[in-house]
Amino acid sequence: MASGVKPRVKVPKTAAAGDTITIKTLISHKMESGQRKDDDGNIIPRSIINRFTCDFNGENVVDIVLEAAISTNPYLEFEAIVPEAGEFKFTWYDDDGSIYETAKSIAIG
Repeated sequence: MASGVKPRVKVPKTAAAGDTITIKTLISHKMESGQRKDDDGNIIPRSIINRFTCDFNGENVVDIVLEAAISTNPYLEFEAIVPEAGEFKFTWYDDDGSIYETAKSIAIG
C-alpha cells in the first residue's frame, strides 16, 4: 500500500429528486511509473491508480480505467443524477493491489 494516500470527495449535502449534481474527487497519491530507480539503483515498482468507480445505492454511476500517463494526485469531476436519498461509494484501485474507499451521503430536500 502506498503511503500518504488520502481520498477526498465533494458531494452536495442535499438535492431535489431528479437533479443533476457535480461530484469532485481528488486522491493524494504519488503515482510511481515503474521506470525510476532509487538511490541504490533498484527499480521503484510501478504504483498508479489504475481504476476509479463510483456507485450510488449499489448502482454503478461511473467506472473509469486510468492509464500510466495519469498525473500525480488525480482529480476527477463528473455529473450524476440523484433519483433518491442515498450514499455514493467511491473506490480507487492501485497497481499494488491496494483499494482506497470513501463514501458520502446525500439527502433529498
